[in-house]
Amino acid sequence: MTTTFKSVPLVAPGHTRPVTHLSFSPLQVDKSYLLISSCKDGNPMLRDWTGDWIGTFIGHKGAVWSSKISTDTSIAASGSADFTAKIWDSYTGHSLHSFPHNHIVRTVALSPTPSRLLTGGQEKKVRIFDLNRPDAPPDYLEDTNGLAHEGTIKSVIWVADNLGVTAGEDGNIKWWDMRSRTVVEKIIYPTPVTSMELSPEIGRLVVTSGHSAAFISAVPNVLPIHVVNLTYSPSSASIHPILQDRFVTGSLTDEWVRVHTMDGGEREILKGHHGPVHCIEFSPDGELYASGSEDGTIRLWQTTPGKTYGLWQGST
Repeated sequence: MTTTFKSVPLVAPGHTRPVTHLSFSPLQVDKSYLLISSCKDGNPMLRDWTGDWIGTFIGHKGAVWSSKISTDTSIAASGSADFTAKIWDSYTGHSLHSFPHNHIVRTVALSPTPSRLLTGGQEKKVRIFDLNRPDAPPDYLEDTNGLAHEGTIKSVIWVADNLGVTAGEDGNIKWWDMRSRTVVEKIIYPTPVTSMELSPEIGRLVVTSGHSAAFISAVPNVLPIHVVNLTYSPSSASIHPILQDRFVTGSLTDEWVRVHTMDGGEREILKGHHGPVHCIEFSPDGELYASGSEDGTIRLWQTTPGKTYGLWQGST
């Protein structure tokens, strides 16, 4: 007799307002990893791979739109509506430095080293801060008119020490040479880019725009680009980092998490959230994916329901 397991998520509470962004650390030597969450309550939170709370970074005075953890998990970065980006000691929770901006910071990224911070947001400017000289003025990535994009910058990603990628509401995705600070490649979408995340394990960018999810090499000028057209507008998407046979999405039009095959077929619709799903991300080992919602919760879903993994003990 075959047992069918129902996908039952673990609920990670703690936030008091909508969860806006989720990001996993790379897989560590002991096969563990961390999850950092951003929220409109202004308090980024750090959790271990089971979803258990480790700590909260206290110091922002407005909604936090983006947060990332460094490759070695030693520091974290966050961008906020209080017009600052902050660097945190992920072991103590202390703020190491605050970088002022002139408008809302929507997205942040740490260089692989990590020695530099990339930020973008409502100003349509991309700044580069040197973490070894935090009081020095930032450098800028500029394309035209002194701006990086013609619309709000929704995502910045540091692919390699000398390569960055930015995406904006102007529909542009731009690859930048971080040495010359010039655009080396560009893709233009007819509708605003709503999200862009890097799947570092496979070196692909996952982009949502309009009704599409696109899977693009993180390195410029490498084809093909795989585009999947959906019947709804995804707010965020993430690809399985090992199998590459499925992707998951959230949407602002309903409360569901969807699992799709790579041709767009619908494998599962997962219900559990009580508000639109703002963000979704696969863990680096592909065993689970996390979703963040308007309802203020993070839910952790098993890729293979019923498998004994972490706090899941084969529950049906």
